Amino acid sequence: MKKIALAGATGYLGKYILKELIKREMPSIALVRNPQKLEAFSSPFLQIKEAQVTQATSLVGKLEDVDIVISTVGITRQKDGLTYMDVDYQANLNLLREAQKAKVKKFIYISAINGDQYRHLKIFEAKEGFVDELKKSGLDYLVLRPNGFFSDMQDFLEMAKKGRIYLFGKGDRKLNPIHGEDLAEVVVDAIFSDQKEITIGDPDIFTHTQIAELALNAHNKPKKITYLPHWIRKSIITLMRWFTSSKTYGPIEFFLTTMADDQIAAQYGKHRLKDFCEASVKEI
Repeated sequence: MKKIALAGATGYLGKYILKELIKREMPSIALVRNPQKLEAFSSPFLQIKEAQVTQATSLVGKLEDVDIVISTVGITRQKDGLTYMDVDYQANLNLLREAQKAKVKKFIYISAINGDQYRHLKIFEAKEGFVDELKKSGLDYLVLRPNGFFSDMQDFLEMAKKGRIYLFGKGDRKLNPIHGEDLAEVVVDAIFSDQKEITIGDPDIFTHTQIAELALNAHNKPKKITYLPHWIRKSIITLMRWFTSSKTYGPIEFFLTTMADDQIAAQYGKHRLKDFCEASVKEI
């Protein structure tokens, strides 16, 4: 049976992938900076190895006898002084170079929907820069492009909690974000796939207005949605680029830019955004 190494195992998606690997009894190695974060995971099929993927030397020998590497490594909100290039690009490149040395057969990388069309954004400059390296690495590879996660919809829920949601344009842009558990199934299935790229989302496609309504309903709030003109969105991006560092404006640039376009992916999964919103409110 193939041996899997998972980098980014303590993140939102990483934990779901780890659960899926354990459920399928697939021999796996979790590469983590802090092993204590995986204390709840116990399986005879799992090894936990301490490694800091931003430091190439800490990866030496960690991929011995590994057949497949899965990387969810990346940041949406910079921390610890690290940039997108430090993590989304260089950390993954460190992992790729070690995979090449260890003669790993396949590398699966989790990027994001339409990343190749948004290379001008800081986050995708890093992600797609790594995709370029992966494609010319000589390894079999797969790039997975999820359409955001349910957890990314927390911004709608936070606004709804305050009683009003602000959208840009007419609120008619569409998207279908996916639950982490559903995406984890796709990732593990991809181990046996010959595809090179997969773009994936939830079964349900929503407009921004419909997501706003789900969030307001979950909080039992009246329908109060304010629509702002796109020039305000563009002005915010410009001002953030002028007066803040990429660590600050990167996430805002990404969010405000992608909101202007439809983001629709192939439909998959059993979880529903309505249920997620309602469950999230109950947990508050």
